[in-house]
Amino acid sequence: MSDEVQPGHVRVRLDLSYDGSEFSGWAKQAGGRRTVQGEIEDALRTVTRSRETYELTVAGRTDAGVHARGQVAHVDLPREVWAEHHVKLLKRLAGRLPKDVRVWALREAPSGFNARFSAVWRRYAYRVTDNPGGVDPLLRGHVLWHDWPLDVDAMNEAARGLLGEHDFAAYCKKREGATTIRTLQELSLVRGEDGIVTATVRADAFCHNMVRSLIGALLFVGDGHRGSDWPAKVLAAGVRDSAVHVVRPHGLTLEEVGYPADELLAARNKEARNKRSLPGAGCC
Repeated sequence: MSDEVQPGHVRVRLDLSYDGSEFSGWAKQAGGRRTVQGEIEDALRTVTRSRETYELTVAGRTDAGVHARGQVAHVDLPREVWAEHHVKLLKRLAGRLPKDVRVWALREAPSGFNARFSAVWRRYAYRVTDNPGGVDPLLRGHVLWHDWPLDVDAMNEAARGLLGEHDFAAYCKKREGATTIRTLQELSLVRGEDGIVTATVRADAFCHNMVRSLIGALLFVGDGHRGSDWPAKVLAAGVRDSAVHVVRPHGLTLEEVGYPADELLAARNKEARNKRSLPGAGCC
């Protein structure tokens, strides 16, 4: 698939963040539901005084209620629109966008850049507390309360059995025609001085519900309901296990998206479009 920028257009990279509490996810939806993509595209059309809606491509679509601190998107703007507005565009977007979504940087993207397909990893954080008193009211929109004590060492032991390239079908909501093979590069948990347990989850890409399902499995290990080997056994079985709960979205934040050096962007863009199979698996 070609990803050439159309003649007379400029590809612009946007770095942004949002509180997902009041959004029905990233992607535009029918029926007037409020989405992050919809808000930014509407604001962009307004501040550039354009009749056309310029569609955003995002690094990773987030579900309803999921937050982002380091989201990345791109948009292709007519060169004359970019030339006229780029100096003041960031400030004008700040004045037009609602307070729960911010664009922090706008710049012309290097050749070969695609916010989605050029990315080499996405890093999420999931935050949970087992404080018997519950969640700090000031953090309630970003931290899950788990009402059982959690053994973080046991959770980290279980997490190590999930690292690497696998078919994560047991931890994903299957979508027709989409692969569930992913490379999980990091899965680790740390308890902070405030008692909040933060899970760092980094992979080349994620399938639907993957992070929240992995955390659900690790919580069952942490509170003693399952042994440390159980999440890996579920992974190997390759089918959804009713004991794996998809935890609530508000504890999840997309923290950062990683990209290769500029000269490698186009090659990564092409590679990421290829549907993967595990070594030894049939191609068709």
